[in-house]
Amino acid sequence: MRPIWTIAKQELKSHFDSLMAYILLTLFLGFSGLFTWMYGNDIFIVGQASLQVFFSIAYMTLFFVIPALTMRSLAEETRSGTIELLLTKPINHQQVVWGKYLATFLLVVIALALTIPYYITVASIGNIDHGAVISGYFGLLLMSSAYIGIGLFASSITNNQIVSFLLALLIGVFFHILFGVFGSNLSGILGKVFYYLSMNTHFESITRGVIDTKDLIYFATITYAGVFLAEKAIQSKTS
Repeated sequence: MRPIWTIAKQELKSHFDSLMAYILLTLFLGFSGLFTWMYGNDIFIVGQASLQVFFSIAYMTLFFVIPALTMRSLAEETRSGTIELLLTKPINHQQVVWGKYLATFLLVVIALALTIPYYITVASIGNIDHGAVISGYFGLLLMSSAYIGIGLFASSITNNQIVSFLLALLIGVFFHILFGVFGSNLSGILGKVFYYLSMNTHFESITRGVIDTKDLIYFATITYAGVFLAEKAIQSKTS
């Protein structure tokens, strides 16, 4: 665990040493804050205190932000050859990838923590459902975890950051949109399979306050599959 944490700290530091982290955090907070208060005006009109609008906007914003955070994680390491230098130390491929995962996940946690003032403000306006807020944030963390896994996999199979970003988005589109569309338009077992694969299905279930084991397994599976495939891709490149 210590090597993973060491890599995560170094990776997190490198994010903040560049402008990328600050730019992405600003964009995330700007978009989520702007659209939450623009389209969340019903809390002032009908007195309904809710963060559902924020969760919907954050769900879409993180879909673009996370590939931007992960695109350089492994692609740049393999392009510059620093991944091979890193592996000369008592660190294995699995620890490298999980360290990169943890750093990105912590960055997302920081981004979401910076939105807590939204929660405090809305709670001061009316009676907010605290359970729904907690489950909403939990759903965003699970979704982010899954997309980090996908992003790391995309970053591991190319040396180009832009290609990594676009590939992560392409894979993400299937989980974010297309599987849900297929599930809605197909019947029978195939329709159920696509419906289950839809990220939105599980995210909405959690934001409603329903913490189901099948949803947790879904997010954990995508996360682990992405990290595992990234590990194997890096291993094949450096062997």
